[in-house]
Amino acid sequence: MVDVVQAEKLVLEATCEFGNEKVLLQAAAGRVLAEDILSDRDLPPYNRVSMDGIAIAYKAIEQGVHTFKINGSQAAGVAPIEVGQLDECVEIMTGAVLPEWADTIIPYEHIDIRENFAQLNYISAIRQGQNIHFKGSDKQQCELVIKAGKIIEATIIHAAASVGKVSLQVKKLPKVIIISTGDELVEPEASPLPYQIRRSNHLAIETILQEWKIKADNLHIPDAYEVTLHTIKKCIENYDVLILSGGISMGKFDYLPQVFKALSIEEIFYKVKQKPGKPFWFGKAQNGTTFFALPGNPVSSFMCLNRYFIPWLEKCLGLVVPKLFACLSEDFEHESMLVLFLHASLSIDETGKLWATLYKGNGSGDFSHLQETDAFIELPPKTTKFIRGTACRIWPYKNILR
Repeated sequence: MVDVVQAEKLVLEATCEFGNEKVLLQAAAGRVLAEDILSDRDLPPYNRVSMDGIAIAYKAIEQGVHTFKINGSQAAGVAPIEVGQLDECVEIMTGAVLPEWADTIIPYEHIDIRENFAQLNYISAIRQGQNIHFKGSDKQQCELVIKAGKIIEATIIHAAASVGKVSLQVKKLPKVIIISTGDELVEPEASPLPYQIRRSNHLAIETILQEWKIKADNLHIPDAYEVTLHTIKKCIENYDVLILSGGISMGKFDYLPQVFKALSIEEIFYKVKQKPGKPFWFGKAQNGTTFFALPGNPVSSFMCLNRYFIPWLEKCLGLVVPKLFACLSEDFEHESMLVLFLHASLSIDETGKLWATLYKGNGSGDFSHLQETDAFIELPPKTTKFIRGTACRIWPYKNILR
């Protein structure tokens, strides 16, 4: 048996890379960027007008010109309009290219237009170069726009498209299968007998994986040694990761430990000093296939997936994820040699502090209250009293910022 710190260390030491692949920009959201994105030209690519108004040469103001003849109207996306005299201007729209003779934009709010002439107001507040987004002021050609190693979301899609990318190199995802075990399990649509329960762990795991764009396969195997042996052997040949739910404890019909041994699957650790989730098995097959054998109890399975598999996946994909902490909203006492993981509801107060309100639950089978909470909070062992305001590590399974 290992403690939580050792388990985390061993899991993260067993990470691997799955290579890269190219996907269309429209299909890249949620994937991890595997290439640096450089600007293909200056950004903006020209001196860009940033306010609707008139374009003038500031030198005219210096020479006392306050009224300008309007020599045309220039929209965005068209060639610049020329003027012949210092006391001439053009009406110009946001996004238009700045004519070479102009260096200042006066917004409509600061001028009066009568009979094709623009009269300046607030002259003392006018500054040369105002309301112009200058060429290359955001990025120079070939300058880094997006660094690899980020999860692709709307702002990255936006920036990548703006520099001409139609496809992106992304990190490949592991091929995963979710395996549930147990003769007591029936399908969700079934009417269970008094001694049966509906199969649901695999759906929760599958949903979490979908958030990472992993389309996992899933199957269910009965409590039978030969069937378990044959199934696991076949899965090793076809998948990068096996996530198993149930069949890993000390029961007479929990065959996974025996099967792992028969197939020479390396046991990196078995059992963790934690509650829930103590009978968690982690290991690797000789071909590198990684095994996360989670306890069958719903809360235990859900906790271990969030606490160990997700950090493993993040590291495999090259993501650097900060540790998250929340403050206890009330005093709490417990005495245990095990790390305790409790459900918690999270809230942010007006000072920006993140608070965790504990829900003690009814043990590792109490899955019904997971949907009412937001995260697991990790309470270290051998501490008997936690006072309000104590900062503890959290493992969110919901996004509370939306």
